[in-house]
Amino acid sequence: MSDTPHEDAALDEVPGPDLDDTDDDFEGPLVAEPPHPINWNLLNAYDAEVEWLELNRWVDWLRHTYGLPASVIPPAWHTHPELLWELSALHLHWLCAYDPEQNGSAPLGWHRDFADARQRLREWVAASGTKLDHDRTTRQTVWPGEEPAGPIEDVPIIDRDAEFVEFVMADVQARREAEDAFYRDLDPDTGEVS
Repeated sequence: MSDTPHEDAALDEVPGPDLDDTDDDFEGPLVAEPPHPINWNLLNAYDAEVEWLELNRWVDWLRHTYGLPASVIPPAWHTHPELLWELSALHLHWLCAYDPEQNGSAPLGWHRDFADARQRLREWVAASGTKLDHDRTTRQTVWPGEEPAGPIEDVPIIDRDAEFVEFVMADVQARREAEDAFYRDLDPDTGEVS
């Protein structure tokens, strides 16, 4: 059991992803709250799990609805921050464009921006080298004085859905450990971290 403000039991209440749902009927978000930008760097473990599952469900809907190839949205998009941030922003834009309170022309603006986003996604997928059946870490340019990067190796994608769940579980666990360490070092009397 965690000592963080979010109880571990709350994680059990988050609906699991329907990873086999490939129909064109998107039932809406897993969380009922107004759309808001997601800063993936600042999410706690609980919120990260919810946002990962929500974004994954929407990306799956998007790729099926628009027939997007792996050169636009590859199976391992979640392992590439450049794709994560782009898809997260596109998701927010879509939520806002299709909000019932929005102007009737907002969906047209979303589709215009979607065309631009598809081009950027293609460029990042090509640069990273991730494909339909294998993934690799995006190459980084090493600046003078930095440690040399390790070798970049292709990793086969065997079961995308299982690998996504494993990735999210590892991310949530890392965030939970960081939260636990923070609260463990927090002085309750002063509010300072020792």
